[in-house]
Amino acid sequence: MNLLFLTPQLPYPPQHGGALRAYNLIRVLAQRHQITLLSFVRSPADLDRAGPLHHCCRRIEIVPAPLRSRWQRALSVLLSPEPDLALRLVSAEFQGRLETLLREDHFDVIQIEEIMLARYGPALGTNVSPRPRLVFDTYNAEYVLQQRAFETDVRDPRRWVGALYSLIQWRKLRSYEARICRYFDCTVVVSEADAAALRALDPNLPLAVVPNGVDVAHYADYLPSTDDPVLPPNSLVFTGKMDFRPNVDAVLWFVDSVLPLVRQQVPDVRFYIVGQSPLPRVQALATNPDVVVTGRVPDVRPYIAGAAVYVVPLRIGGGSRLKILEALAMGRAVVSTSLGCEGYPLTAGRELVIADEPEEFARAVVQLLRDPARRAELGRAGQRFTAERYDWGAIVSFLERVYLRQVTVTSQVTVT
Repeated sequence: MNLLFLTPQLPYPPQHGGALRAYNLIRVLAQRHQITLLSFVRSPADLDRAGPLHHCCRRIEIVPAPLRSRWQRALSVLLSPEPDLALRLVSAEFQGRLETLLREDHFDVIQIEEIMLARYGPALGTNVSPRPRLVFDTYNAEYVLQQRAFETDVRDPRRWVGALYSLIQWRKLRSYEARICRYFDCTVVVSEADAAALRALDPNLPLAVVPNGVDVAHYADYLPSTDDPVLPPNSLVFTGKMDFRPNVDAVLWFVDSVLPLVRQQVPDVRFYIVGQSPLPRVQALATNPDVVVTGRVPDVRPYIAGAAVYVVPLRIGGGSRLKILEALAMGRAVVSTSLGCEGYPLTAGRELVIADEPEEFARAVVQLLRDPARRAELGRAGQRFTAERYDWGAIVSFLERVYLRQVTVTSQVTVT
């Protein structure tokens, strides 16, 4: 097939959830199909760093990402009927480049990645014959993420500005997501929970669940090098893009409410926050001698490999977390909140430990730090889980079935 992908940023290097998913879908699809990629970039130099994308894609087109001032964004939050996410990548140049591609080539499938680009869907294929199949890979129900953010932030007066933002976006996203998904032949989400959330907006939406995956060999076969950072024995690790609100909330909550309880029993514990673009309030956590904020690293695997326990203290979010699969594929013992591992059929106590309250979370971490055999047992179970269910090769075959109409895509379909 001839496929056109639209992405909000070049999905290489794959250093956060959206880029990881888009890159791996493209990487595996390119083995059997032709791919054209149209993407926004922050700088033309981004294309020079796109590495393997040049080998995966027959053609890559880039457009500068539009800039919005804080005032423009604030006004749109207050006055626009559309949600903030829908306004971030409004570009006449992108629209023009897309129309040129449609004139110059015929595509069997056009796939839009993430809600920021969904606005370009309604006009696709209206003047093209035969009409391409339109697929919207939205990952999760965004309104649920904002609802959860509001319900979390409103409890803390210091976060009431964020709570107000989330309340406004929650209401706008409910209407926007219900409307925009109707334009597509299929909307793809990563979990049954997200399918149910979108189905609640409109029971007739054509939905399919195509879960997140992991490059199992890339993580499971990792061999440490002498250049890798050496983490102390009782190291806890969290990885993620550190200007992403759910991740920020997670590490703030963990450092404030969980880490002091762990330190009472394990005085030499060290918590590593690994990920690009840490906000100032995340960077400030490094003033705590028990916390290390690394910023962007070339490879997260040395940090995951060095973790005695990998923690996922998420309290906000939707979809499913790729970071869970990465840690499980590397055989790490994982402690997660219920929300942090949502979207995967994991069994508490078999592949990971689930804890939601600070005391419970701290107790689970301390028990694992003191029990290497239990950590190894969980690690082996986690590796089996990812290898059997979530390698990207199998995930892409699910997506191809949607492309080829080999499933009847209805509001009840799950492609697994």
